[in-house]
Amino acid sequence: MAKKKNLLVAATKSDFVKLIKEQSEVALTNDQAKQMYDVFTKIMKETIVGQEKLTMNGMGTFKVNKRKARMGKNPQTGEDMKIKASKTVGFKPAPSFKGEL
Repeated sequence: MAKKKNLLVAATKSDFVKLIKEQSEVALTNDQAKQMYDVFTKIMKETIVGQEKLTMNGMGTFKVNKRKARMGKNPQTGEDMKIKASKTVGFKPAPSFKGEL
């Protein structure tokens, strides 16, 4: 079995910028790679917030999930407490991406 190359486990912005520079088919400066990263993340955030869904073919779908208000327990005191309704972002991988895992 071929050994998989682990690029990142926990990534910082500078880690991604470095990979963008290294894997780009054209020569990029650090500033250009940073700008590409910033534009990409801005587009993702704005789309998810505005449309509540972003589908990236071959990768998967990011979707806003709404959590209802519920009762929970304070882990320090054990007291019952009300947890407010909230929103979060979930990710569902595309079948082609899931098949590579």
